[in-house]
Amino acid sequence: MSDTQKTAVSEELFATVGTDQELCYQTFGSADDEPLLLVMGLSGPMIWWPVDFCEQLAAAGFFVIRYDNRDVGRSFRGTGRVTRNDLVKAFLGRPVAAPYSISDMAGDGIALLDHLGIAKANICGMSMGGMIVQTMAIEHPDRVLSVTSVMSTTGSRRVGWQSPKLLPRLLKSPGRGRDAYADATADFWKLIGSPAFPEDPEIVRQKAYDTFDRGLSASGVLRQMMAILTQPNRTVALASLPMPTTVIHGLADKMVHVSGGKATAKATGAELVLIEGMGHDLPRQIWPKVIGSIRATADRA
Repeated sequence: MSDTQKTAVSEELFATVGTDQELCYQTFGSADDEPLLLVMGLSGPMIWWPVDFCEQLAAAGFFVIRYDNRDVGRSFRGTGRVTRNDLVKAFLGRPVAAPYSISDMAGDGIALLDHLGIAKANICGMSMGGMIVQTMAIEHPDRVLSVTSVMSTTGSRRVGWQSPKLLPRLLKSPGRGRDAYADATADFWKLIGSPAFPEDPEIVRQKAYDTFDRGLSASGVLRQMMAILTQPNRTVALASLPMPTTVIHGLADKMVHVSGGKATAKATGAELVLIEGMGHDLPRQIWPKVIGSIRATADRA
């Protein structure tokens, strides 16, 4: 794309996906191009898919759609109370009630495609977003052209485990206020970011401020965590996926161990892209590889 060709970027828009339920979304590129739905992970608003990353995907021939999951950013808030004690029980495998499931969140993505009049789309998800797109492909295979699952896992407790140092940090309140949230985010990013591609701390803090300003829901994050901890093991179901699939995972991921990505690729027969020095983030240095993998996967559809 030349300097004179600018990617068309929509305003932030809203799609009704249920009674009193709206998802906030934004599009990049031409609606005549191949649709690509981007699904973010735990507590992450759509702005965690950087604008220039989305523009590069649009330049690669996609009509890019990013959105805030339920309980995040400007999208609707779920209901139901989840305590930290509930999460510990779920982590230990004890029976607990979840306000909603990964399947419900996958249904949100399908409802957004319905709103846009898109019959089939390529889908890409990171972390929890990977769990969501896997579930979309299993439960709505007729709506999915291709799947790219990034730094995610199958739902099996045998793989994709989390470093034991992280759960206490996830359960800890970030404190009150904008600066406290930025401080907590910056500290956590030091633990989960890519050691080979360290992010500028000021960029991390600005991202945290933007996230805070967009709208936080502490109870919503707990509901999302419960959906993750109570998700089913998709290994058998993943083996039946008919569409092209690619799995991308960092070898230095402490949030979702690389075994989760390897198990996903083995279950689906997917192409597996392992990246040395990549943690649980999306550093700019690996964008060409990620975008190239999404494009190649869609081309196989």
